[in-house]
Formats: sequence, C-alpha cells, structure tokens
Amino acid sequence: MPDLLWDEVKNFFNPDLMGALPDVFVPDTSVADWQTLFDLVQARNWKWQYCEGSTELPLPSAAVVFARPADAEVAELRIWPKPGVLAIYRMMSADEIDFDVDLRELQGQPGVDALCSLLAEIGRELGKPVKMTPEGGSQAYPVLGFEPALDRVVTLADPSFD
Repeated sequence: MPDLLWDEVKNFFNPDLMGALPDVFVPDTSVADWQTLFDLVQARNWKWQYCEGSTELPLPSAAVVFARPADAEVAELRIWPKPGVLAIYRMMSADEIDFDVDLRELQGQPGVDALCSLLAEIGRELGKPVKMTPEGGSQAYPVLGFEPALDRVVTLADPSFD
C-alpha cells in the first residue's frame, strides 16, 4: 500500500499551486548527517553529480565540503534516485539538509511513490523527519513529509485546497 494516494494529494504535486521546485528539508542536521546522505547515495548506487560552481568533481567527504571557505562557490549535489527523477542539494549549511525536486517529473501515482520512497529512504537513514513546503514557502508550514515515529510519509496540511 502506498504511503500517499495521487487522488488525495495531487494538489501538493501541482506546479501551479506549489511552484515547480518545492522545498524539501531535514532540519537540525550536522556534517555527520550530510555524510550519511552521501553514503546513502553511494550505497544505493544512485546516479549523482557533484559540482562546485560549474566544476564537476568527485564527491568529497561532507567534512571537506563544509570546511571550504565561506566565500567558496556553492557546492551542489544532484542525484537521480530513479531515472527521470532529480533532487538537487545545495550545501549552504551543515545545520540543514535542503533540496529541490521538480514536480513536473513527479506526476501521477508513480511520481508520488518516487517522492515518498526518496523521503522515506533519507528519513530512515538519518532517523529524522523530511518535510516539503511550497517553493519559497515557510518551513513552519510543511504540506507533507516523512515522520520517523510512523515510518511513513504523511500529509501535514489539508491537500484539498483549491
């Protein structure tokens, strides 16, 4: 049984309502949590690309990424947990893992399942909640997320808004 059903959450996957790139985040993280994410990406054999600015590089340790000077170019990790599904992580702070997904890639029940799978894998590995808000929205008002105590992705807001 899927965590969420398309017919019940399709508004949360509507780019016109949520923005094409909603914000997904794991609050209260550390360099060790980022390293756990890097290890997860490699253990699952997800396709990935790491760049600093426009330069593609091998994936360093999280400690190396966050030891770079404050004025260094932005470090970005792109992962494809499934073909056609991209998550973009920008390593701005060790205190929060945040990333974007493209809702245009996540349509129908297969898209819902792909997002739920990604959020659950990250949340389980970290033992932390993973939440999604509308693009540019306040983190105080997530619409859905992985809840570790329930071991599943749940809605955190009313999906029936118009």
